[in-house]
Amino acid sequence: MTEKISVLNTGHVEYVSHMGDDLTVVNAARVSFNVESTEFKDRDAKLINYLAKHKHWTPFAHPQITLRIKAPIFVRTQLFKHKVGFVENEVSRRYVTHLPEVYYPQWRNAPTDGAKQGSSGFKAYDDSFSDCNRAYMMAAQECLIVYQMLLDKGVAPEQARSVLPQGTYTEWWWTGSLIGYSRVFHQRSDTHAQWEVQQYALAIGEIIQKLYPQSWQALCPVTT
Repeated sequence: MTEKISVLNTGHVEYVSHMGDDLTVVNAARVSFNVESTEFKDRDAKLINYLAKHKHWTPFAHPQITLRIKAPIFVRTQLFKHKVGFVENEVSRRYVTHLPEVYYPQWRNAPTDGAKQGSSGFKAYDDSFSDCNRAYMMAAQECLIVYQMLLDKGVAPEQARSVLPQGTYTEWWWTGSLIGYSRVFHQRSDTHAQWEVQQYALAIGEIIQKLYPQSWQALCPVTT
């Protein structure tokens, strides 16, 4: 399987590898009875649905998926809050010194009704807002200019990176269990999650449901 799903401007979620399949979940559950299946059948689908419905999560922890994700730093920060069942290795700007890309958002309105987080729909672009949009782009470019200037003057990359904005794209390998990714999907595709993070959660779900169709349907039925 080779798949890369574009997200936001130049970000992506890319399949790297995976271990196991729906039958792995079934056999992990049936080992309690010292029974193993070699072919996936209707009764196995029923077992998977039972396990998901009654929150018997450990059989879903055995399959593992590795993805390569490119996302703005603020998206990475939210995704990295998911620790149980995950390990990540990220591109390090202590070593990498090429100019990074910066995310240019589709702006949204501030939340209403006293909410402390979130947004309230995409902002209508008009002449009164064009100056703000232009200022953001100029500020991001200025950060990149200063970053390159510091490197050119011999400043250590691990310090020069401190000038880069939150919208800077980063990349990482992310390996996690099937049950771990299902939790990411549920929490981060929710309408209360930040819109940018929702887009990554949906892309993750699109890839994983093809790898474990029966299990993903049982764990995350909203994806199909």
